Amino acid sequence: SSRKSKFTCSTRPEATTVTLDSIGSMAFGHAFVLAVSLLLLFVSENRAQIQVWPKPQSEVDSGIAYGIDSTQFDFNAVGQSSDVLTDAIRRYTAICFYPGPGLQQYAKLQAAVLLDGIDINVTSADLTLDLDTDDSYVLSVVSSRASLVAATAYGALRGLETFSQLIDHVSGTEYTVNGTLITDFARFRHRGVMIDTSRHWLPLPTIFQQLDAMSYNKFNVLHWHLVDDQSFPYVSTTFPLLSQKGAFTPTEVYSPADVQAVIAYARLRGIRVIPEFDTPGHTGSWGNGYPFLLTPCYNGAQPSGAFGPLLAISNATYDFLTSFFKEINAVFPDQYVHLGGDEVSFACWQSNPQVQAWMKAQGWTDYAMLENYYEDRLLDIMNQLNKDYVVWEEIFVNGLHIRPETVVHVWRGNWQNTIANVTHSGYKAILSSPWYLNHISYGEDWDVYYQTEPTNFTGTPAQYELIMGGEACFWAEWIDGTNLLSRAWPRASAVAERLWSNRNVQNLADARTRINAHRCRMIRRNIPAEPITGPGYCPQEFPTYYSPPWGK
Repeated sequence: SSRKSKFTCSTRPEATTVTLDSIGSMAFGHAFVLAVSLLLLFVSENRAQIQVWPKPQSEVDSGIAYGIDSTQFDFNAVGQSSDVLTDAIRRYTAICFYPGPGLQQYAKLQAAVLLDGIDINVTSADLTLDLDTDDSYVLSVVSSRASLVAATAYGALRGLETFSQLIDHVSGTEYTVNGTLITDFARFRHRGVMIDTSRHWLPLPTIFQQLDAMSYNKFNVLHWHLVDDQSFPYVSTTFPLLSQKGAFTPTEVYSPADVQAVIAYARLRGIRVIPEFDTPGHTGSWGNGYPFLLTPCYNGAQPSGAFGPLLAISNATYDFLTSFFKEINAVFPDQYVHLGGDEVSFACWQSNPQVQAWMKAQGWTDYAMLENYYEDRLLDIMNQLNKDYVVWEEIFVNGLHIRPETVVHVWRGNWQNTIANVTHSGYKAILSSPWYLNHISYGEDWDVYYQTEPTNFTGTPAQYELIMGGEACFWAEWIDGTNLLSRAWPRASAVAERLWSNRNVQNLADARTRINAHRCRMIRRNIPAEPITGPGYCPQEFPTYYSPPWGK
């Protein structure tokens, strides 16, 4: 059939209509319609199953598949343009029309009803990327041109990802795409993945790969746990000794240019970067460059040589933090910063004569009061910077006087009780307790993550509205650049669908089929996603490039 002919296919196969540019004779017209009808039947019977991950809010399968000639297909921005959309079109042109075998087996399509392009209509020029960014979209593949409509460029990103998942390779430049009408939006606004670059440093290419994999799963937050006791790889321009003395090595750091590269790479994928600088505990590496920040621990009247949390009684500590977070506010554009606040041991404070004397002068005997004093002064600094903040759950559980705008990150056991109490008290919450994916076991575990429901606690509709979303966490005691990606994917995909899709999406058998297809899709995109459902294979296995030290 001629590519110049126009085909309009409804969402019902029986209602398929064909309009020709010209008809030489009625007999020819009838013959052409019959030929196209047979072709539609052939394509429909050889179409791939719709295996979109995460599952859209609404999808109507037309029962029809369209052919694509990748050399003729165009991505056409008909609405607001932006660097986000332009870069997305560049990426998805390559992603959609990949070389190698598809997920299904097809006979060669001789002359399919062709889809000749997709019109992308972004209705707003607003490129603000924050908690309230609208990433909804409507994707229509029901005629000879597909249509993608989104309020923002970030919604268009999500729609292009879905569109790419509808396409399968036949041979050469021939592809097929399922006819579908999809209306989609995220269930939760905060859908995050946490990486830890303190216990093990992660190379930039690994972080970029992680961001790509996140975008394939519609995650929208990278929670970057940059520093901890073990190392301080963040290069501060205000306090350069932090990394010079605190990093593992001079090369295992993130320069200002590195940090901006991560933020820029993430933004083009609709991903916010929220940094975490955990205090007053987990700060051992801070003291390598600036020893006055830490509390000296004592054995009786003598220093033990060990150091504890930040010295919370010292004004010099708060002067330092004011300057440091002023820098962080300038470097990281997101409205939020994660302030940590977990696992603060009082033992060192209690042992220190200077702290003891200060406590006595305040008339305090409970060292939780000192922790509360520290957090109050830290939050004063954040308020002066007009910065919002997230804290680990201990800040709430220990009864500290936190402010109404505080977001509580729930991470420990008995999370249903904790998140019920947090939201009952009127605070927003992020859930990670059931999604510590650095923990591994033999056999399938993705299904446990998949079946976890963040609103599975006794509460009111108002409490459920306070749940911002959740994060899959990858603490790095036993994770580095060699295994982060395989440890993460596609296990984190289970969390992605739970945070994106409707609560009623619970069919494990369907999810198992789709997550296996999605794993193969990520492998095809050079993400080393591990097997998670037992024996099997992917049509295109992960490429291995081994170059031994001695050469060939």
